[in-house]
Amino acid sequence: MSNNNAAVVEIAQTASKFTSSIVLHSENKYIDVKSILGLFTTLVSSHSYELHVHGPDAEEAKEAIIEVFKKHGLHISVAN
Repeated sequence: MSNNNAAVVEIAQTASKFTSSIVLHSENKYIDVKSILGLFTTLVSSHSYELHVHGPDAEEAKEAIIEVFKKHGLHISVAN
C-alpha cells in the first residue's frame, strides 16, 4: 500500500497533461483523476475502476492513464 501515494501522484500528473475530462467510476463514486485529493481518498488497490474519458485527446489520455494504473498494479477497465 505504500506505493499508493506514488500511484496517486503519477496518475494526477499524467492526467493533467491532457485537456480531456478524465473520471474514474468506482462504487457509485465519480473521481476527477486530476484531483490529487479525490484520488487519495478513494484509490484502493483492491478496487476495480472504470475509466471515462471525453475530449479532444481522449484516446491518448486513456492509453496514458491505463499504463500508469498497470504500472502500479491497479485494476481498471474503460467505459464504452
